[in-house]
Amino acid sequence: MKLQRFLTSCAAVLALVTVLPAVSHAQTKLRIQSTFPAKGTFADGGRLWAERVNALSGGRLVVEMLAPGSVVPAFESLDAVNKKVLDGAHSAPAYWVGKNRAATLFGPTPGGPFGMDEIDYMGWIYEAGGLDLYREFYQTELKMNVVAFPMTAVGHQAMGWFKTPVKNWADLKGRKCRQTGITAEVFSKSGMVTVNMPGGEILAALERGVINCAEWVGAADDSIVGFDTVLKHFYPQSVHEPATVVEVIINGDVWKSLAPDLQAIIQSASIEATMRSMNQRNRNDAIALSEMAKKGVTVHRTPDDILKKLLESWDTISKEESAKNPFFKKVLDSQRNWASQVVTARRATTPAYSSSANYYWPEKK
Repeated sequence: MKLQRFLTSCAAVLALVTVLPAVSHAQTKLRIQSTFPAKGTFADGGRLWAERVNALSGGRLVVEMLAPGSVVPAFESLDAVNKKVLDGAHSAPAYWVGKNRAATLFGPTPGGPFGMDEIDYMGWIYEAGGLDLYREFYQTELKMNVVAFPMTAVGHQAMGWFKTPVKNWADLKGRKCRQTGITAEVFSKSGMVTVNMPGGEILAALERGVINCAEWVGAADDSIVGFDTVLKHFYPQSVHEPATVVEVIINGDVWKSLAPDLQAIIQSASIEATMRSMNQRNRNDAIALSEMAKKGVTVHRTPDDILKKLLESWDTISKEESAKNPFFKKVLDSQRNWASQVVTARRATTPAYSSSANYYWPEKK
């Protein structure tokens, strides 16, 4: 009798197991091509994002970060993601200004815009409708089947590296310098001759004399690329890209195929990688700046008139663009509204960074 009851119980358990839904351990891989050099803030941010997606998903979603140019050239990555040649790309909105000039408003905007830094920009994205506008830009304005996330912070960007010292705004005239996107137009107002190229091509162009000055990111990233082996005058302060956050773009069909929890993991990992890249870059810049004198590099303070002229040039360009590009104006107005609240509030509640910094770390004469 006991044996019969035991067998009956086992049969009941077996029957229950057969009707329970199977737990899926299927693994999905995302092939994401980077558009950035293999070393530096961009690469570190991409690797961190991939690692966090893998860890948070328990291995269900694995990101394979591909080297720049491994499938398509950097400036063709958006079209490749749209066509599903790639699952996604770690890229920069500045690269798509040729498609629609509103691209510059999603990360590399001169002036912030309106005084915003990276924290303010991320606030606009996640708290003031910026992410919806970001996706509207790609999906409606460009008609690209992609989903975008801000990912990896690289601002404030340095004004750049030069063969000879820069005295003022007028002294930029005639210098042939690597610049990207609408930033090139801002600097060209000075008479600078601007050349657009991906980051991985800049050093070779300097060595060949194709250009004689360059802008990339800042102290650490520029030193990794090797600018300090060719150019010896560095100007770290600028307002041409003070709130730069680049992006991860994912093919829309690939995105829709992912479970909701995996989609949430991608977004959370993007925010984490962005915030941590800010911290890592601060540390790396400190190390790079301390090493520059040993390499014969002179670190200069950027002349105030250049900082002011950069903002004036951007205001002229953005006003002209707003008059002929309704979507550009829509995004800019949204950013202006957010900045009018948070930038003025932060200025009212926060002392100048230099007040405590100068007390503990007075600048050397």
